[in-house]
Amino acid sequence: MGLMNIMLFHSTYGLRPAVHAAAARLRDAGHQVRVPDLFEGHTFDTVEEGMAYKDEVGKEELLKRAVLAAAPYSDQGLVYAGFSLGAATAQTLALGDAKARGLLLFHGTSDIAENASVDDLPVQLHVADPDPFESHDWLNSWYLQMQRTGADVEVYRYPGAGHLFTDPDLHDYDQAAAEQTWKVALGFLATL
Repeated sequence: MGLMNIMLFHSTYGLRPAVHAAAARLRDAGHQVRVPDLFEGHTFDTVEEGMAYKDEVGKEELLKRAVLAAAPYSDQGLVYAGFSLGAATAQTLALGDAKARGLLLFHGTSDIAENASVDDLPVQLHVADPDPFESHDWLNSWYLQMQRTGADVEVYRYPGAGHLFTDPDLHDYDQAAAEQTWKVALGFLATL
């Protein structure tokens, strides 16, 4: 309970002001937060531009950058968190880190390795309903697979919100959903 060491990964838009604002919100709640820049300074105005850059760099290279960013701190027991693409990255790292304290996912999930196994890892997902990138069928399957790994999963769905509804600089933004997300997320972190 109390202060968490959080590794917060950005979305396919890159390390934009909204990510720094989210980190500041977490710091204001007493947590230590690191926001690695997996895109090495590149930011994008559209999902398509960000996805093109992600594909150019490659999934393996981005994962390597994420692992290198987290590795110096993983012994402290990190809470992995992220937005959309960053959530997928956070999930992959958390499921591979026996010392992970928690997993906080905003707007995204990832495939789960067949042999993934955790010991009651607390997981919280906040996602739009419906979400163009996270279909109901996928989320139901994801939830069951995460439970199979041993994770303790909570899912919060926000009807009518856009995909990246916590980012005030995007047309997806939904203030009511964003405020509710942060209230629940901060409560979750306080229990770890």
